[in-house]
Amino acid sequence: MERIERNFFAREKDDQDAFLSQTWCNECMEADLGMVEPQEYEMDGVVVVEGKCAKCGSAILTEIADDDTDGEWEDDQ
Repeated sequence: MERIERNFFAREKDDQDAFLSQTWCNECMEADLGMVEPQEYEMDGVVVVEGKCAKCGSAILTEIADDDTDGEWEDDQ
């Protein structure tokens, strides 16, 4: 499993804002608390943005769906 670093800040500003605000924290058990210190990488074909919860500082991550799968769930297929 090779981790390939990507540049989160190369994304459109609107995309950055969405990824940093639309979060889930397993520690706080709350949505949309925000993310700080984002790092983007790809591992096994999955693009991930990982950072810290803006409220408690716990690690949080978001998997980014590509355009081919965006909006589709396994149950829908």
